[in-house]
Amino acid sequence: MKPARILYIEDNPQNVRLVRKILTAAGYEVLDAAHGLQGIALAARESPDLILLDLSLPDINGLDAVARLKATPRLAGIPIIALTTATADGERDRSLAAGCADCLTKPVMKNELLHTIAILLDQTVRAAQAG
Repeated sequence: MKPARILYIEDNPQNVRLVRKILTAAGYEVLDAAHGLQGIALAARESPDLILLDLSLPDINGLDAVARLKATPRLAGIPIIALTTATADGERDRSLAAGCADCLTKPVMKNELLHTIAILLDQTVRAAQAG
């Protein structure tokens, strides 16, 4: 079985290295983009199974990136997990309202990240089988 492909849109190289290490050790294929617009283009080209998205990007607001991804019919069904360092009340609600499947606070905990990804990928597979 082919490993799930996860796109990580993140401008911090240390975060990318850490998450890549966690995900590849768990058997996932990881694609990454350092900017939001680059990530949107990569998602359109590669059709990943799941997207991890930093909400604080240098070129585009993370929630605007979510809106663009969700507005593209071919990408709309890809689950997006928002990642944020913001602990302000309402950040999770804004992410979910924008179309994210979940929102995790950075620094992300390995087990929480892997568990969330596994649940969302399982839901995606079940929906595809049912539809």
